[in-house]
Amino acid sequence: MSRLTELIQFYFALGLNHKEILLSLSGIDGISLSIRTLRRILKSLRLYRRKNKSDLLDIALFLTEHLERHGKLHGYKLQHLKCLQAGYVVSQDTVRHLLKVLDPRGVELRRRNRLRRRLYRNPGPNFTWHVDSYDKLKPYGICINGAIDGFSRMVIWLHAYKTNSNPKVIASYFINEVEQRMGTPTKIRTDLGTENCTMEQMQRFLRYEGEDQHARDCYIYGSSNHNQRIESWWGFMRKQHAQDWMNRFQKLKDLDCFTGDFLDKQLILFTCLNIIEEELQQLVHLWNTHNIRPSRNAVAPHGRPFIMYTLPQLFGARDYLKRVSQQAVDVCREECQERGPYPCDETVFALSSHLMEEHHLHPPTTPAEATELYLFLRTCILNYI
Repeated sequence: MSRLTELIQFYFALGLNHKEILLSLSGIDGISLSIRTLRRILKSLRLYRRKNKSDLLDIALFLTEHLERHGKLHGYKLQHLKCLQAGYVVSQDTVRHLLKVLDPRGVELRRRNRLRRRLYRNPGPNFTWHVDSYDKLKPYGICINGAIDGFSRMVIWLHAYKTNSNPKVIASYFINEVEQRMGTPTKIRTDLGTENCTMEQMQRFLRYEGEDQHARDCYIYGSSNHNQRIESWWGFMRKQHAQDWMNRFQKLKDLDCFTGDFLDKQLILFTCLNIIEEELQQLVHLWNTHNIRPSRNAVAPHGRPFIMYTLPQLFGARDYLKRVSQQAVDVCREECQERGPYPCDETVFALSSHLMEEHHLHPPTTPAEATELYLFLRTCILNYI
């Protein structure tokens, strides 16, 4: 299979339309095609959006499976994109009608919600990265940290771990993205938390020799509620993912199966952290490839975040990434602390792993399995104490 064919299949699987596939091939891969050639290749690969529709029962089963998890928080457009990325051929209208049948209450709840946005201006990708921590799951031991590009709204990183207050861990998230791009944003905006101090020092170090007008004000502190881009995205994440876990953990509290003590938090980390991290990466992929609709705010571009980020010239903007050397990155990395191999306390991890092996249990793959394993391990350990 040729590289061109693989690229076309990849972009088609992301849910891009023909125009977006051509733009991606041209702007990202340096390959120019006519629309007729693209259609001919897609036809030869039997890749269609409107022909050879997938079986409705298969789609309904796919949606039902996702509705049992945090997917029940998603609207029909995100669900449609998930169907496309899973290889189904289905229209948005079909997904919308199926959701009305499969999840009528969820549809009604989403219809009641409306969000009004404040004005926000940003000249281009990598001009400002907005970084913040999400603490709604922190009472249960799950600590989330993320960053989003102010112009394109592309999520730069999003991770769940046992801490989001260790400056060296937050700095490792940052420097990993800097090294991947071999560049740092013009500015970073965060709140006043001490977990950001190492990242601030790195940003100022990387921008020390910058000659542009923003080199000296390359790091902005402000209150969380004014860090508009990331705060807005936290609202999206809560509706589309975190609320489902909050509900699950609240049920454990209501059943007196979670008290918030050390053991309970560590067992939540042991059973749930890897699943949550995997789901967050799926959510990031979904967000970065979904289509942001036009809004009344004319200064905000619309389109797919990853296209706005990688091809800013199509939106009348340019990339503001500031190049850095590998030597500078290596110096910064010495002050970082990567996430360790254990999702929780090492002793609790060893004990829980032993109990699973003793009872021939497998690692959980779904939230329901994780909850069941948590209850089992908690009962076993408390009986031993």
